[in-house]
Amino acid sequence: MTDTLDSIRPLRIADLDAQERPREKAMRLGIGALTDAELLAIVLGSGAEGMSVVDLARHMLASADNSINKLAAMSIDQLTKRFKGIGPTKAITLMSALQLGMRCKTEVYKEDPRIVSSADVYNLMCDSLRHIPHEEFWVLMLSQANRVKERRLISRGGLTATVVDIRVLMREVIAVGSPAIILVHNHPSGNPNPSVQDDTLTRRIKDAAATLDVRVLDHIIVAGSSFYSYLDQGRL
Repeated sequence: MTDTLDSIRPLRIADLDAQERPREKAMRLGIGALTDAELLAIVLGSGAEGMSVVDLARHMLASADNSINKLAAMSIDQLTKRFKGIGPTKAITLMSALQLGMRCKTEVYKEDPRIVSSADVYNLMCDSLRHIPHEEFWVLMLSQANRVKERRLISRGGLTATVVDIRVLMREVIAVGSPAIILVHNHPSGNPNPSVQDDTLTRRIKDAAATLDVRVLDHIIVAGSSFYSYLDQGRL
């Protein structure tokens, strides 16, 4: 009876042979020696029925084209439905760990980076926007020297659009006292080209900002590994 129960119980890290245990490997060689799958296994803690936690981690990564970013873009619902052995608690734990990693990568930008090109904006925002499955609209508020004073999420939408309340956006800009702003949003479709709605929104925000002596320096659309700049295209 014990053998039968053991065979169906999800395999934990402690059930693995000593040389296969990620924690022990980290203790011997340092955390940097662990593979992506081993790091993921530590976060998950236990595997699925008949599958070790390391094998589950490998399976999850393989399903995401071995991309941590693609795995991080999955929702709780996608994780729980797609992977056997992943319930809401594990999914949230995993998403929390991946979110910490992304915040660590962008923490350097809290030191008032100076924006001199559209590529600077993309590099600043790409980790936050390029892999999420919904649209988000952000505004960068700049100083006179074009240093980022604040980054604010203005709205979050669906797969193809997000609604932006221009009054809310301008209220945020006034509160910070920024003389110039850069608009940023993403296209989950992977196509960086602006829509007619994007053009209209850009024009309306620019007009509203002008009445307050605030300059709209650019509008960047992030789409995966590419981006579109209204300024670079001479459309601002």
